[in-house]
Amino acid sequence: MKFIIVGKNIDVTPGLKGTVESKLGKLERYFTPDTEIHVTLSVQKERQKIEVTIPVKGHLIRSEQESDDMYISIDLVEEVIERQLRKYKNKLIAKHQEGGSFNKDFFDSEESADTDEIKIVRTKKFGIKPMFPEDACVQMELLGHNFFVFFNAESDEVCVVYRRKDGTFGLIEPEFS
Repeated sequence: MKFIIVGKNIDVTPGLKGTVESKLGKLERYFTPDTEIHVTLSVQKERQKIEVTIPVKGHLIRSEQESDDMYISIDLVEEVIERQLRKYKNKLIAKHQEGGSFNKDFFDSEESADTDEIKIVRTKKFGIKPMFPEDACVQMELLGHNFFVFFNAESDEVCVVYRRKDGTFGLIEPEFS
């Protein structure tokens, strides 16, 4: 695995880099040797934050954790990514998809038997009308939701607006690859 480690408002010391590589290096058994792991370490108002992104076959495995101690954040992010990988493994096996960046041993191990399966328990249908992203944010606020799906009047595409952790809004637009 190839680690790409950057720091924002923090110097990435050799000790910190070594800890990231050893903790996240445990995930090596799941991936092929050429898989890249993007790690961003940051400090904001005494909060130590780590963001890990692993691009795999058109998808992203991502986790972001923060705490008062960077080493605790590193431990937390490793646990979350490992849990995500077990769930993703079940999905790949269920759909008989090609593994892409995953190591063959990842599929052969028995540890996925006890993980949670993703089950859709409810389906909603609603009328969708063209609107601008700002109007979609207002509608989302009125409904008291954290996201809102709408047909973008500017781009003629289905988009999503969402509330970010810092209280601002985000817009997700489709990009077909």
